[in-house]
Amino acid sequence: MTVPEVARGAALTGDAPLLSVRNLNAYYGQSHVLHDVNFTVGRGEVVSLIGRNGAGKTTTLKSVMGVLRSRTGQVTFEGRDLVRLPSNAVARHGIAWVPEERAILSTLSVRENLELPPARPGGWSLDKIHQHFPVLRERGHHPGSKLSGGEQQMLAIARVLRSGPKLLLLDEPSEGLAPVIVQRIAAMLDTLRAEGMSVVLVEQNLRFATRLADRHYVLVNGAVVEEVARADVAAREADLLDYLSV
Repeated sequence: MTVPEVARGAALTGDAPLLSVRNLNAYYGQSHVLHDVNFTVGRGEVVSLIGRNGAGKTTTLKSVMGVLRSRTGQVTFEGRDLVRLPSNAVARHGIAWVPEERAILSTLSVRENLELPPARPGGWSLDKIHQHFPVLRERGHHPGSKLSGGEQQMLAIARVLRSGPKLLLLDEPSEGLAPVIVQRIAAMLDTLRAEGMSVVLVEQNLRFATRLADRHYVLVNGAVVEEVARADVAAREADLLDYLSV
């Protein structure tokens, strides 16, 4: 699928997309790092952004979330353009971001980390979080910094689910984790999809991404160069691996 076609997204179903990114450009100082990025995410859809390190995947998430303010173009969520809003205002519209570094508050316990975000309608209760991640109940009084990498990733995801987001931005959730933890996170994302949540997944683990995502956008040097549907992944696996190779 060629670049002019990549902004189709949920239009395949005839529905307006939940998120529509159009001609997104982003800058770090004088460096132009995103170049007219276009993609869409439908309601209840999981979309991945794949590419090697430095391709612009994390910058795209930061730009959507409003963490990176030096940006132009359109970031339209439920028909409302958010590109001029700061990250706290973007979050109030229903978008949540789990950064690669997880941002666990080390001075707070696991339970305090979970209780910090405001509970909103549609958000996961503590009981539901503990049902899906029983280790967070078991370690509720432990400092967040004392958890393993996999447990911290669970905590980071569970924490944002308390606020009931409609769209979840996940940056490298499987990085450095044991296979059993990766499987647990994949199962949790399947649950979110079944409940109607949309996800933008940044990944270098191709198997993890293709197991979960409905569509894949390939980024190279800050630009989307291709969209690959789930049905086409098997035939295009060699090409996708080549995009990810160093």
